[in-house]
Amino acid sequence: MKNLSRLLLAFVLVLGYNYADAQDKNNPWQITIGANAVDAYPSGDGGLFSETIFDEFVNVTDHYNILPSLSTISVSKYLGDGFSFGAAGSLNKIDKWGDISRNPDTTNEVDDLSYYGIDGTIKYNFLQGTTIDPYLGVGGGYTWIDEIGAGTLNGTAGLNIWFSENIGFTLQTSYKHAFEDYLQTHFQHSAGISIKFGGTDTDGDGIYDKDDACPDVAGLEAFQGCPDTDGDGIQDSKDDCPNEAGLAELNGCPDTDGDGIADKDDKCPTVAGLKALGGCPDADGDGVTDGEDKCPNEAGPAANNGCPWPDTDGDGVLDKDDKCPDVKGTVANNGCPEVTEEVQKTLNEYAKTILFDLGKSTIKSQSEEVLKDIIGILNEYPTAKFTVEGHTDSTGSEKLNQGLSEKRALSVKEYLVDNGIDEFRLSALGYGESKPIDTNKTRAGRANNRRVEINLAK
Repeated sequence: MKNLSRLLLAFVLVLGYNYADAQDKNNPWQITIGANAVDAYPSGDGGLFSETIFDEFVNVTDHYNILPSLSTISVSKYLGDGFSFGAAGSLNKIDKWGDISRNPDTTNEVDDLSYYGIDGTIKYNFLQGTTIDPYLGVGGGYTWIDEIGAGTLNGTAGLNIWFSENIGFTLQTSYKHAFEDYLQTHFQHSAGISIKFGGTDTDGDGIYDKDDACPDVAGLEAFQGCPDTDGDGIQDSKDDCPNEAGLAELNGCPDTDGDGIADKDDKCPTVAGLKALGGCPDADGDGVTDGEDKCPNEAGPAANNGCPWPDTDGDGVLDKDDKCPDVKGTVANNGCPEVTEEVQKTLNEYAKTILFDLGKSTIKSQSEEVLKDIIGILNEYPTAKFTVEGHTDSTGSEKLNQGLSEKRALSVKEYLVDNGIDEFRLSALGYGESKPIDTNKTRAGRANNRRVEINLAK
């Protein structure tokens, strides 16, 4: 049994050493200073009181040995999850040691015996962070009575009553079961003032690191220790503009012009505008900001810098869609004038008078005036495409007539192109003698069949 006592003492000392450096960030240490009472009822001898250990539990007068001074001190360290480890030392004077076995109504009085105890306890607190804080514990220690000592196994129950975050009152009772026959099992009760300390506050803002969401930066209690640099009521970590006081609905950013767009996102921060336009105004509502709108008071498309499209020739087709913006035309013809049957007829009346050298494709000089008239008509219809057609009478071979008609049509086309008509608007075809408009049996009929026509391309 003596060896078991020594092993228990060694276990307590080693456990205390191992946890001496354990850390927690919020008041991990607790020291309690107070007085203790030793109660040797039951006597622990397995006799009269072995089955009734709580019968005399509060018989203070007959059984409690109380030293009227500070007689106990304990220090504990919070380990986490409600558990803590503590070590305690106590002293007392014993003049009552249970009841006399022969006479259970008579207190067993003894000479003043010295009492010393060293105990280690692992405790579990049920209601952390509350005013009423009960706990249970288990541990062991070593107790000396008049220099005779023995190891004990202890069961502990206690209650902390906290007056503030750091100061409280502690009541505790421990049942000490002795491992040696010469030390009787007994209760030890204690009461004292407890102080919690050791909390870390790295940034000095009055909020312990354990509860501080920003432990390295001084902040406000309202934000769990996080700062609000601009004082707008929004902590910096959630503030998109932490150095400028702003509005909660804009995540802490200011809105100088009050248009609901934060200044940092507002392209026109001093003038109220539209979100769709980056916070800039659009007086005429055409989708072009006033700063980029060359006609800010007249709606127009962005493609025309905010100005309405003009219709220069007044034909109802805007210049942007008008293929002939300077010539009045029709909507159906994309703003260009349409070639009417009358115009087509006039054009061919002129074309029929174009004269060629006999049997050749060269144009006679006296035809230049009529060609100028034809060019004038073609210029009035700048998008219209035409086919220059050559025709002959039936005099000569068909092959010869076909070739001659093609050459004469091409000769007229080249003349028109050389005088300003877009080549892509013209094509040349020869029909030879295949499309007569009169009889080839008379001189007048053959003259009519030898002709050039300029027809609108279909």
